[in-house]
Amino acid sequence: MARLLLYVSASASMLYRRERNGLRLLAQVPSDGAGIPAVRECLKRHTGALVQVVADLEGEDFYEDQVPCLRGAERRAVIERRLSQRYPDTRLRAALSLGHAADERRSERLLLASFNDAQPLVAWLGALDKETARVASVHSTALIAPALAARLGASGERVLLMSANQAGLRQSFIDGGRLRFSRLARIRDGEGLTAMLVRTETERMLKYLATLRALPKGAAAAPVLVVVPDAERPQLARTLGNGAGLAYTTLGLAEAARRVGLRHLPQGAGSEVLYLQLVARRPPNEQFLRREHRRPFVVWRLQRSLVGAGVAGFVSCGAYAATLWIEQLMMRERIEGVQRDTAIARDQLARARARLPATPVPIEKLKASALEFRHLAARSASPEAAFAHVSRALDQSPRIELDALAWSAEPEQMLEVTGRINGVAREDPRAIANEVQRFSALIGADAKWRVVATRLPFDLSSEGVLAARAGAEAPDAPRFSLRVARNPG
Repeated sequence: MARLLLYVSASASMLYRRERNGLRLLAQVPSDGAGIPAVRECLKRHTGALVQVVADLEGEDFYEDQVPCLRGAERRAVIERRLSQRYPDTRLRAALSLGHAADERRSERLLLASFNDAQPLVAWLGALDKETARVASVHSTALIAPALAARLGASGERVLLMSANQAGLRQSFIDGGRLRFSRLARIRDGEGLTAMLVRTETERMLKYLATLRALPKGAAAAPVLVVVPDAERPQLARTLGNGAGLAYTTLGLAEAARRVGLRHLPQGAGSEVLYLQLVARRPPNEQFLRREHRRPFVVWRLQRSLVGAGVAGFVSCGAYAATLWIEQLMMRERIEGVQRDTAIARDQLARARARLPATPVPIEKLKASALEFRHLAARSASPEAAFAHVSRALDQSPRIELDALAWSAEPEQMLEVTGRINGVAREDPRAIANEVQRFSALIGADAKWRVVATRLPFDLSSEGVLAARAGAEAPDAPRFSLRVARNPG
């Protein structure tokens, strides 16, 4: 899709096409009605092109106004009412915010702008509508001047930007990065741009700004940035001197084009290409064309957004499908690898079986018999657990010495423990009983075992008689016996 730029002035109009290395001039015609057919023929070769219009006309009106501090739809309604009161007969009008006023209500300061005579511009817009060209925006060189001053490196709170365009000498006063006023001074044929003309127009500009009270008294020298063709820059730089509260800086057109990103200058072009380049790259938000007159462009942009969203969705779905396909391919490769490993293992098992001697019964029955024997062994009683349990109890009873240990499994697991107590006199039945009880408690501490009977070396019943000889020692240590049974489960 072609992107075209239409520069409209009182003397001539030019149609440019934006390209990668700069702007290419397609047609240059007079601004009267005779030049419109030639441009329409050029537009027929670019059906559906996107067109941005830049006007550089005399009689551009600027009016400062104030509105209450509002937001949203209320603010838009108040601004539209003020524009209708100021410019009732034109569809080309704009409102630029200048910030808030330093009063109690903090009213918003606005700069209302339009054209005193917009008929040449309206005629061009009608021709573009007939050729189904999508008009994206209508700007003036004054609206683009703040962006141009910033790209050219103009420093300071207040800057006066002057540029030698095809239409004449465009002068714009920029305060705090915002446009305050702009005017176009026509240059007579054969007069050319001279230092006398620049000084004269600057003085006129300053006098008008003084009536607007835009320049405070006692302020520092206002910088004046002048953009002129390269051939005229040396002479103007020598003759334009600083003074009278002004500080001139002369900049050549080639250097200015480099700063705004324009690589190639069309032949015979003036400083208007700087404004066109900025509009093509990043147009300002403020413009003259109202929203209701930009409907074809808005519809096209909406359609393009929908197509872009559809393409993005299609690409996302394609990427997701490709991811699933790759995962499926990897899974198939993994399954094939497992199948190959299984076939190799089966082959190795078959070769191992072939090397084994023949068995009288099938291998399945041998496996079943081995499993049954394992189950029987797991359910059969074994004395190892009982012996280990008694051994742990003996480790904690240093005075008890084991004499005999008998194990039986029918009708239940039963242990017959016979032992002696060392270091305790037979005449001390209480110490003997305490040692035996402590040993019994250690054996019965495990829930799997229980002590069912205890036999001491003396009788502790009520009928029993304890007899001992004082000062006599027993020939051997007292003996005892325990019967321990395993709890079911």
